[in-house]
Parts: sequence; C-alpha cells; structure tokens
Amino acid sequence: MKRMLRAGSHRPRLCFDGWIAGLGTASGTRIVLGHWPRSPFGPFSDVMLERGDGERLLFAPTRRTAEFVSDTYHFDTVRVLPVDVAVLAGTWTVTAGPLHLRFATGRRTLLGHLLRAVPGPLARRPVWAAVTDGIARTLLPGVRTRGSAGGGRREWYGAQDLLSIRDLSGTYDGEDLGALAPVEPPVRFGFGSVPHRPALTRVTTTVEM
Repeated sequence: MKRMLRAGSHRPRLCFDGWIAGLGTASGTRIVLGHWPRSPFGPFSDVMLERGDGERLLFAPTRRTAEFVSDTYHFDTVRVLPVDVAVLAGTWTVTAGPLHLRFATGRRTLLGHLLRAVPGPLARRPVWAAVTDGIARTLLPGVRTRGSAGGGRREWYGAQDLLSIRDLSGTYDGEDLGALAPVEPPVRFGFGSVPHRPALTRVTTTVEM
C-alpha cells in the first residue's frame, strides 16, 4: 500500500489491508491474528496474544514489523519469529513459535452482509470509520473503529465483511488451549477489543503517524 498524506497535514497515513481474527479459548488465552496481504511492509502476519494471567505478547515476523506494531499497541513481551498462515477452503492454519492454531470460518453474519453492501472505496476511508464508530459500540460492545494508539498515533478500522468462526484447535508451548470460547475478558492491546463472539473481519486499517 502507498503512504498517503491528509490534505493540509504532514502526518503520514499507513494503510494495512487484510483480515483480523479474534478468538477466545477455554484456557483463557485470547488471540488476535492480523493477516495483511497488502501493507507498507509487504505481506505479513502477526499474532497478539493475551494469556489467562493477563500477560500480553506480540509475535511478529521481522524486527521492523515488531517495532511498528509494539509502538502502536501495548505488550509485555515482544518476540520476532516466523508467523506462517495458510488458508484452504475456509480453514486457517497458523504457526508462530510456541503457538499452533487451526480454526474454521462459518457463515457470514448479518452485519457482514451489511458491510459488504458498502462500496469498497468508501469503506476504506477513515471518515467512514468515524461514522460507524457509534454503530460498532452499540452492536459489538468493546469494539471501536477509531481511536488513539500508542506513540501519539491515530487509527481507523474500515470493516468490509464479518464471518463467524465455528471451530478451533490449538496448543501453546505444547499445552492444549481448549475449545473455542468468547473473547472474555476483552483484550487490552489498544483502545478497543475484537467482537465478543469469535469472528474473522475483512478490514482496512489506517494508522496516522
């Protein structure tokens, strides 16, 4: 994606286009996967993970992406390691150091159908994220589509689709994470969480530096 400037501003905006999966597990570990086929850093994926004891971890594939994400969100531990994501027929397989994860997407939600009806160029604009922020707070408690990020940055999420997640299996450091569960309590990486019900969101994220 290209770096863009707001009219009359010298603050660059970086755009990340891809998917965000929010998952809870019976063990209490909550996981946020970012899968970005298009980004200022090239294609990459990252994992934000909050353990049942509250420890927040970031797994990112390069030092550059790790520094950018950790400057934007809040973590107790940051690890640079390969994050491999494979998608086949609605099944996602994720390997990131000690984390091995597989989940399957289900039906498109009613909100997903509504999001798909919004023209793509509009859905990707920060002004649309500002309009939808109040709607998101009402329909998806804990979810925000705009807010202040770390390092004085601002951030907007332009959602374009929403799929349910219906199945999950995984291990962390060889221990079973347990069955799929709500994302409860909400994750604490940034100004908002992911939907309470595990879901996969098609999204364009814009970060103003």
